[in-house]
Amino acid sequence: MDNLGDIRLFVEAAQLGGLSLAGRKLGLSPAAASARLLKLEASLATRLFERTTRQLRLTDEGRLYLEHCSLALQALDDARAALSAEKKEIRGKIRISATSDFGRHVLNPWLDAFTRLYPHVIPALQLSDSLSHLVADDVDLVIRFGVPPDSSLIARPLAANRRVLCAAPDYLARKGTPEHPQQLGDFDHIVVGQSGWSSEWRLHRGEEDVLFKVPLESARETNDGGLARQWAVDGHGIVLKSIWDVSADLAAGRLTLLMPEWRTAEAPVHALYPRSRYQPPRVRALLEFLRDKFERASAQMDI
Repeated sequence: MDNLGDIRLFVEAAQLGGLSLAGRKLGLSPAAASARLLKLEASLATRLFERTTRQLRLTDEGRLYLEHCSLALQALDDARAALSAEKKEIRGKIRISATSDFGRHVLNPWLDAFTRLYPHVIPALQLSDSLSHLVADDVDLVIRFGVPPDSSLIARPLAANRRVLCAAPDYLARKGTPEHPQQLGDFDHIVVGQSGWSSEWRLHRGEEDVLFKVPLESARETNDGGLARQWAVDGHGIVLKSIWDVSADLAAGRLTLLMPEWRTAEAPVHALYPRSRYQPPRVRALLEFLRDKFERASAQMDI
């Protein structure tokens, strides 16, 4: 703990990609920042960065040390937040990960409303259609459809969710409208990724169950859910998307719901967070806020 300031400097330098930037953030001159980093490396008998005139790059030892230092500093920040909780203060940065489409079009405006209620909370929103590693990416909360097979995470359900088939009205005017899943092969398809539900569309209606495997050789593919939705809006084919991602487009008439009587497996919206991490007041407040938002929105969409 004697060199806590040096450790903070090291973590900031790794995150910002420069020692001068880190020093400026912590109120240190470039010379002072360099001297403190050298002192830290000497105390560890380890070189943490490879230095060039243009960049600062972590060594393998530096990456290992960064992982542990980030956890340690997070624990200290959480302890400070715990003290703030006693004063009923809700403040600080909250780091959230969400899928690209949902994050941009649903979660982002909700975060604006949340920060109007709690102006001392600063959001940091990471958008990715892959599941972030909460510890490595220093994320407080992950919002995802379904639950990943990871027992180290607490999964709190927030809302029901179904995936729906949809396409642009002008595309359907040109190509016609499928009335049964067995007709899907006559249309163009848009796929997010190539595995699981994204390319194998299982639909059921009563006792009927149909599995349609998208012909990937002729389908448009992307790893970005937002782009897949936009391709559908632009009239490039049929896409299978979460109702939360396309509800605004359906309401505005940019997309048309196909075969609504045919259902897909539910993939409820969950908030995911580590079991071991202390949950600051700002995170608890956001969870309750989102639960209320999802409840109200679900009632309006009749999910």
